[in-house]
Amino acid sequence: MINDLWYKNAVVYCLSVGTYLDANGDGIGDFQGLMRRLDYLSGLGITAVWLMPFQPSPWRDDGYDVADYYGVDPRYGTLGDFVEFTNAAKQRGMRILIDLVVNHTSNENAWFCEARRDSTSKYRDWYVWSKKKPKNAETGMVFPGVQKSTWSYDKEAKAWYFHRFYDFQPDLNTANPEVQAEILKIMGFWIQLGVSGFRMDAVPFVIATKGADVTKPVEQYDMLRTFREFLQWRRGEAIILAEANVLPKTDMAYFGDDGDRMHMMFNFQVNQTLFYALAAADSRPLEKALKATQPRPATAQWGLFLRNHDELDLGRLNEAQRQAVFAEFGPDPDMQLYHRGIRRRLAPMLDGDRRRLELAYSLMLTLPGTPVIRYGDEIGMGDDLTLPERNCARTPMQWSTEPHGGFTKAAKPVQPVISGGAYGYEHVNVAAQRRDPGSMLNWTERVLRMRKEIPEVGWGDFVVLRSGTPSVLALRYDWRNNAVVFLHNLGSSPREVVFTTGSERVAGEVLINLLAEDHSEADATGRHHVLLEGYGYRWYRLGGLDYLLRRTEI
Repeated sequence: MINDLWYKNAVVYCLSVGTYLDANGDGIGDFQGLMRRLDYLSGLGITAVWLMPFQPSPWRDDGYDVADYYGVDPRYGTLGDFVEFTNAAKQRGMRILIDLVVNHTSNENAWFCEARRDSTSKYRDWYVWSKKKPKNAETGMVFPGVQKSTWSYDKEAKAWYFHRFYDFQPDLNTANPEVQAEILKIMGFWIQLGVSGFRMDAVPFVIATKGADVTKPVEQYDMLRTFREFLQWRRGEAIILAEANVLPKTDMAYFGDDGDRMHMMFNFQVNQTLFYALAAADSRPLEKALKATQPRPATAQWGLFLRNHDELDLGRLNEAQRQAVFAEFGPDPDMQLYHRGIRRRLAPMLDGDRRRLELAYSLMLTLPGTPVIRYGDEIGMGDDLTLPERNCARTPMQWSTEPHGGFTKAAKPVQPVISGGAYGYEHVNVAAQRRDPGSMLNWTERVLRMRKEIPEVGWGDFVVLRSGTPSVLALRYDWRNNAVVFLHNLGSSPREVVFTTGSERVAGEVLINLLAEDHSEADATGRHHVLLEGYGYRWYRLGGLDYLLRRTEI
């Protein structure tokens, strides 16, 4: 079962091919460049690489406006390059996940071009049309403040078309059986080329009913079972990691009561309360979110993340909590986006404070689920707020002190590389951190190696331990008669934590520190006394009297 459910204890790394490494010198990253960095990723401890869209695209939304689902954008290479890359990753024990963007296409996709040209074409019903402008056209925008409508008029088609996102991204009519069959065909194509799964974009919109007369969309959950059944039949190990920012009460509808729908989902509820916990030094809403998202099928898993390629969405927090996060991590209006989120990268949000960065990473790695790391965060990359919308956190990877951070030898990269200041490539880069034993990069490698040796987090169940203070989160995991305990001090002041590890109090019980030498031995009443420095954390494995005796004998 452990081998079949590989995603339960994986470490996922998200990157964009176009901004990772340019091998041919045209200023754009490519698969040949990415292949050169597979050993770097393997050495870091990555077990699965998630690729953002790389298919042919007009590139008006970072590739999420797909023009051809069965190809590789020529800027990145060829299908042959892609297959060579997946094979090279497999040789290093890494799996490949790719973005599956099927809620909408580019308006330059051949399907949409045919649909707008000919009303009798089969592709006409692949999209969502209306002869008149719907009354609700100014509601339901995904990008408020930037996007003005969800319906646009097409002169060639002489009709209005629906687009939940930008107007150049017409929505597919996913209720159409032919569209569903095409989605399965797309999945089968890439699986045949070596892919182990998909990060499915905007899943709630994919399965929702669409149309001019739809005032309250209804989710078609059976569609998710269809996707899962196809994958299980075509390649048993393949998975879907769903982007579904939904309330906990609907989680099981996405996972399926019998675990027959989505394999994984991103835990947005925990992500948002995690940043509130970091901002306010208050673990209570985070504990509540952990308990609310605790129920899930045995084969299902959460994807845990800190920052991703989008804004930090704070829409699930109440107004007071949201304002507290804005004040701490995005006080300038230019740092905020869509009236609901923060567009900064992790390191600048935390003011480059190494203690807080380690704390945040430690939390992500020890909360229930599988960690998903954003490229560049392992070295503490910054952002460029002069770039529009979410592009500020999508700058090229910083490899060295060479021009453009070693990303490209071209005079002009696809995106400006961050230069100058505290986060410029001159100071923050892989080459320098590789040579520094105490660097963020080397620390990340060490904790990832240890995290993979703690299957209790991915496979076991957890309980929240009483820490005696809201600023300290204490968790215990149990799996196969083994247990681990994690402590995190969310505040800047030192805290002494007095706690027990379970219902039975055992004098002399030993907690073995997995990252340092300061183990903890329970007092005569079975209580542990641990002094946590400001932003401190501890990873413990639960030992016992036998361990204590062996240590004394030595």
